[in-house]
Amino acid sequence: MKAKVEVLYHPLLRHKLGYLRDKNTNSNEFRDLVKEISRILAHEVMRDWSDMRAFEVETPIAKAQVERIQNPPVVVSVMRAGNGMLDAILSMIPFAPAGFIGIYRDKFIHNTVEYYFKVPADIKGRSALLCDPLVSTADTMIAAIDRLKSYEVGRIKIMTILISAFAVERIHYFHPDVEIYTLNIEKEINELGYLVPGLGDAGDRLYQTK
Repeated sequence: MKAKVEVLYHPLLRHKLGYLRDKNTNSNEFRDLVKEISRILAHEVMRDWSDMRAFEVETPIAKAQVERIQNPPVVVSVMRAGNGMLDAILSMIPFAPAGFIGIYRDKFIHNTVEYYFKVPADIKGRSALLCDPLVSTADTMIAAIDRLKSYEVGRIKIMTILISAFAVERIHYFHPDVEIYTLNIEKEINELGYLVPGLGDAGDRLYQTK
């Protein structure tokens, strides 16, 4: 399968991303912007959803044929920063179940460590939307994809605000079937693992932990 990366170029998204990048944007504004961007990402990610069912309803005027989404995807947050996107995505897909994966990169053992994993019991065969605002080295994202595939999920789409070119290459080396939706592909990662120019640590800016 050909690797797919969808870079969403839209004036509203560029405008909001500009404020996310600004170090003077406070935590409350940052959270609101992440939510607004996440809603637009959810709209684009669901654009090609084909599992629909026809229903007949009555409008105040007459009967009408309508369509409703069937077998919605599972929205999976890569904790903790992914939680900043989760509620906004679920506001667009309120009938979708949610899951959580807690993984971090341990600098001492030079590997990822999973500390939490909770997904719906019926996730096998279902599409999954993995949300994380920033993907830098892709270590935790690849580990999250590995875990989901161990549960035999269906189609996987990554929803992220910024991702590095390095991460795109790594993800598609290990998982060429995974689709990526993002606002921008950053060309550089600094020695601390931050995207350049990026927007700093999304978790810290969301939750005022630094």
